[in-house]
Amino acid sequence: MPSMTASVNVPAPERRDARTIGLVGLAHGSSHFFHLLLPPLFPWLIADFDTSYSQLGVMVSLFFIVSGTGQMLSGFLVDKVGAQRVMFAALSSFVVAGLVAAVAQNYAMLLAASFFAGLGNAPFHPVDFTILNKRVTAKNIGHAFSVHGISGNIGWATAPVFMLGITTATGSWRMACACGALFAALVLVTMWCNRRWLDDKAFDSAAAPKAQAAAGAADASPFAYLKLPAVWMCFAFFFFSTVGLSAIQNYASTALHLMYGLPLTQTALVVTGFMLCGAVGMVGGGFLAQRVQRLEKIIATFLLLAAGCLALVATGWLPGMAALVVASAAGFGHGLAGPSRDMLIKRATPAGATGRVYGTVYSGLDSGFAVAAPMFGWMMDHQMHSQVFFGAGIALAVSVLAASAVGVQLHHKNKTGAAAARPA
Repeated sequence: MPSMTASVNVPAPERRDARTIGLVGLAHGSSHFFHLLLPPLFPWLIADFDTSYSQLGVMVSLFFIVSGTGQMLSGFLVDKVGAQRVMFAALSSFVVAGLVAAVAQNYAMLLAASFFAGLGNAPFHPVDFTILNKRVTAKNIGHAFSVHGISGNIGWATAPVFMLGITTATGSWRMACACGALFAALVLVTMWCNRRWLDDKAFDSAAAPKAQAAAGAADASPFAYLKLPAVWMCFAFFFFSTVGLSAIQNYASTALHLMYGLPLTQTALVVTGFMLCGAVGMVGGGFLAQRVQRLEKIIATFLLLAAGCLALVATGWLPGMAALVVASAAGFGHGLAGPSRDMLIKRATPAGATGRVYGTVYSGLDSGFAVAAPMFGWMMDHQMHSQVFFGAGIALAVSVLAASAVGVQLHHKNKTGAAAARPA
């Protein structure tokens, strides 16, 4: 009988963690889906509104400017009113974005749709990581970060298929946008019906004394966390790693086509391959993040491996299909480093400032996307196709320096704390 009781009681926390992780993953995947609500429809938008690619590029930049700025600010809102409420508002903004796009009559309305999509995307990282860090047990947090990253990749991979598939099947890109709004509404209803598993405020009463003591010891100002070098090094890490990712997402297919002479129907697979390899890497990365203390070493090893793959592609030495495979395989190293990256930020976050820190750090992601697109676009315009891969590899290598600096600082802090705790 005792063993039977144990078998009943032990899985309960696992089930609670799994439900919270799954719900947060679904919400995170929807945010990445709305990154690509409109870009797959560019040919139809150009035909219907007589816009240029430059104008549509401004629309994409608007998304990331709104998202990046809002992400920093939403961290404060999450810490104040709770992550769950902010998540509901963000998903509602996605519904508005899809509906505005579906009825758009001019370029200004497309900009409005991009604005609402960026506004909805802004809070998701402070929301997601606040819920995960508060609700998921310590032994499963690495796997939670792994699922979180995988769900983002799935959102990116699903959006073009969803939008183009519906547009092709119905002959209407407006119907595809309306279906995007319906998807966001279904996710919102799902989150509302399961809101008890997303309630981060339920854990605040127990953690409040510890968080208040830590905050009081450090600084009474809610902006005190901005004085921490680790926060800005984490921001730099996200900025440079995203610059590398943006180069692959936006230009790797065309660059491979022009460098190696492969047909676009084949080179288009490089982004899908990179994302799928990244998803596989994240699964393994979740186990590593759970078991390794010096996380910066994991990050450095696998991101440098990814950078090396991209540099090899840039040399032009490989056969065409081999170059496509190697560029895709770089996603594995990028994915393996992901959960360790998120765990490193968790360790660097002061008590009571989860939303603010994640909001600031992850705004580096939006900044990286906003800066990289025109920079690598300029390279492509000037036939610097190999430099796209060299540039992506260099960006990943620079991000390793930032992550290593955070890890060294935390290691030194832990050693100092352990020495102070030992009796004289």
